[in-house]
Amino acid sequence: MIKREKRFSFHWGAGVVAEEVQVEGRYHVPTIQLLKYTEGDAIGEVSVRFCHYSHSGGFRRSPLVMSPEEIDEMREALRETPELREILRRLVEP
Repeated sequence: MIKREKRFSFHWGAGVVAEEVQVEGRYHVPTIQLLKYTEGDAIGEVSVRFCHYSHSGGFRRSPLVMSPEEIDEMREALRETPELREILRRLVEP
């Protein structure tokens, strides 16, 4: 099966979701994405998006809310995304 590349678009640039981690939550699917800009003013830059999806796969445009258990699961899932994990490490380590 070929996995379809996820794309994103903002006013300042567009690109691809280079790395993504998700956990199956009770109410939604918490997700953290590493975004790499390939077009627009931000070309060559990266960003991290904290978001969530519905259980049926629909992207939700509301704040990400996570339980402590989901945070623990997310930490484990981040082992599969080395670049994203390294960027997020800056949140808690100097």
